[in-house]
Amino acid sequence: RTRVEVPGLSDDLCGAARPGHFVGVATVVCKLCNMVQPDVALFGKKDYQQLMVIRRMVEDLDVPVEVRGVDTVREPDGLAMSSRNGYLTVEQRAGAAALHRMLQHMAGQLRAGRRDFRALEAAAAAQLDAAGWRTDYFGIRRAADLGRPTAEDREFVVLGAAYLGRTRLIDNLEVTLSV
Repeated sequence: RTRVEVPGLSDDLCGAARPGHFVGVATVVCKLCNMVQPDVALFGKKDYQQLMVIRRMVEDLDVPVEVRGVDTVREPDGLAMSSRNGYLTVEQRAGAAALHRMLQHMAGQLRAGRRDFRALEAAAAAQLDAAGWRTDYFGIRRAADLGRPTAEDREFVVLGAAYLGRTRLIDNLEVTLSV
């Protein structure tokens, strides 16, 4: 009956496509931290938004645990490892790394100085959709808080979620620009 909600961070990106999902995540993680009382909790960066929701929950509720992000493990072609990859057909698996390549392309555009964030997001979605995917979202956000970036920001995360057949894949890349 009691729920833990992290407003703002939970409402955009994956939260918009999966209403209530992060309420469940935050509630379960809060209960687990309360029962186990760990000193450190490790969460994968593959679901960057989930990591940020958990970090904010821990900070806001003064949960005495250090939350560490763990780098995404990738297949040789760049596809983020996930149990969901097992749902892909052989043909779909052959093209699944396109999501990662699109994120790399967007990161390259940021490094090249482009700051028309919404146009980059829309172009990425259009290109992936043209390749047979069904894009849920592409987003360029500030890495620190998932807020909308400005031209002055230097630390970004580029995130994407899309369906390949019936399988929803998510991925992201952190991008830090030199000053």
